[in-house]
Amino acid sequence: MTPTSLEDIFLTAAALFVVLAIAMFYRAIVGPTTQDRLLAVNVLGTNTVVILALLAAGLDQAWFLDVALIYALLNFLMSIAISKFTVERGGVL
Repeated sequence: MTPTSLEDIFLTAAALFVVLAIAMFYRAIVGPTTQDRLLAVNVLGTNTVVILALLAAGLDQAWFLDVALIYALLNFLMSIAISKFTVERGGVL
């Protein structure tokens, strides 16, 4: 058995998060409610941030963390904006 490097573990974890993101993408399209879709899109954004952070560690590229931080901030703002839109439109029961 060959020893597994820490970089390989990070890259494998990133690949597993990509598989989870594909499952969440299905939920974002299918729904059935607007709140389900909003939550799925938020989880997709969080998964993307985690994937970028794992790639930063696995590939030793610090700029991935900068992109992950910017994406996390945009994901948060997008969640707030969509939530505000659905409340104003009357989409919340």
